Amino acid sequence: MALDQRRGGRAVQAAPALWSLLLAVLMLGPALGRGFVLSYDMVWVPDLALRADFLGIASGLPRAVPSDAVVAVLDELVPGELLQKLVLTAALVGAGLGAARLVGEVSLSGRLMAVTVYQWNPLVVERLLIGHWPVLLGYAALPWVILGARRWRGTGSLPPWLCLLMPVASLSASAGVATALVLVLCGATRRPAHLLRVAGLAAAANAPWLVAGLLHAASATTAGAGARAFALADEGSLPGPVAALTLGGIWNSEVVPDARAGLLGWVATVLLVLLAAAGARRWWRGADRRDAVALLVMWGVGFTLAVATWMAPETAGWLFSTVPGAGLFRDGARALVLCAPLLAILVAHGTEPVLRLVAPEAGSRAVFAPVLVALPVLVLPGALWGAGGSLGAVAYPESYVAARDVLAREGRSAGDLVSLPLSSYRQPAWNDDRKVLDPVWRYLPYDYVASDELVVGGTTLPGEDPRVAEVAEALELGTPEARASALAAEGVGVVVVDTTAVGTAPDVAGRVLLDGDLRVVVLEDPARPERHTSWTIAMVAAWAGFLGCVAAGVLQAARARRRGRIQR
Repeated sequence: MALDQRRGGRAVQAAPALWSLLLAVLMLGPALGRGFVLSYDMVWVPDLALRADFLGIASGLPRAVPSDAVVAVLDELVPGELLQKLVLTAALVGAGLGAARLVGEVSLSGRLMAVTVYQWNPLVVERLLIGHWPVLLGYAALPWVILGARRWRGTGSLPPWLCLLMPVASLSASAGVATALVLVLCGATRRPAHLLRVAGLAAAANAPWLVAGLLHAASATTAGAGARAFALADEGSLPGPVAALTLGGIWNSEVVPDARAGLLGWVATVLLVLLAAAGARRWWRGADRRDAVALLVMWGVGFTLAVATWMAPETAGWLFSTVPGAGLFRDGARALVLCAPLLAILVAHGTEPVLRLVAPEAGSRAVFAPVLVALPVLVLPGALWGAGGSLGAVAYPESYVAARDVLAREGRSAGDLVSLPLSSYRQPAWNDDRKVLDPVWRYLPYDYVASDELVVGGTTLPGEDPRVAEVAEALELGTPEARASALAAEGVGVVVVDTTAVGTAPDVAGRVLLDGDLRVVVLEDPARPERHTSWTIAMVAAWAGFLGCVAAGVLQAARARRRGRIQR
């Protein structure tokens, strides 16, 4: 009997992990096959080279800091293709397991429902499709950050794993801001020394993008037109604020699952609101008031930021175009990551009362419980199996391999790389016609000047990198020789033309190394791109803080393990 009870206990403990893993496999589907998943901003390559843009010292805004630098280091240890699949799977499973741990002492049905709601929702599938994998890592980390901050506040001892988790959760600026806010709200006390330590950990984990952003403050404002383009959006008949209640409302309609725009969108909203309402009183009665207030503030901040972009885009546009760095908040739906923990908790607490209401008998509850747990999956079928085929793994064509090989034989050029046509996104046939940020920039091991101009809903949003404007002016000159001379003067040493891409690519004179789907031209005597020594020094300090978090976590874990051995 005791053995059966132990086995039953293990099964109950393992159920959330198994359910979370199953959901991750169902969502990723073909993305777990051989090859790379290339979708909008998600561009992974076989071997990402570490370069100035990733370190925060190039001319463009540090949008890839520190995420791409971390990938460039890690794919020296793990092949890029495998690393991408591990990251995507870890983000989904980590999110589900974190939600199950966060909800505390509730029934197994409640914990499984928390896994479903936190892992299978519009925010997750839409950010996956648009390629915001660092945002998903930060989102997955939030429940664990809450748990770690709570323990730190209660015991006064910093959990070693929190030092390791914070840098992972801060691989993009928006994810870092959300994670830092959660750490402070859940972990800070009135003790000045403790508050200083909490703020120090948050600052160190976010140091690379934060310092790089300050260095680029002169170009860190964005066009006011972007406020409306990136604001929280309606989803079919769901108004933006209503869609936000279930973590939907992304600005890019191309990544919104079809079910969200129809009746199922309303069904999902009503279902989750009813479950949350059913659990609210139960949660409030049993919750620690300090934790409860922190979760409510998180939800309020996230929902307010998101809805503000929907209600007052003109005011938001003025803010983004006037205040350096305010553009971090222009993607309204991204702020909803702060709403997700409380939503999962309330739904988990509401599951048991709803089951008792619809199935008073214990036997019938055993039948209804799996249906209720799976219902969020059923009302969002567009997330199934690679988001209905929108995600898949592909191999890079031979033209990319050939371009890398000829440049490797040529030896390192003194100049940077420019990819033509001078536009941000491609829709290559070899990627099954899926839109993706130009892969040439990351595939070839050169510093690059990349177009950061965006077209959203027919509105063209100008970029912020001053070098892009200078390159564009050079390309408008009358002859290939004049263009080559002007580009070389701007520090460009390699021009790569994607002859299969849509758009204009003017001829540039130079030595042709490869002529095919990718045309590789090397320019003579390019100027050395300007690098600011002060920027390098500042970024060294920022990276030291970031890596210091990791080192502190490893050292603390080693000490704790050593103490445990001594005590045994």
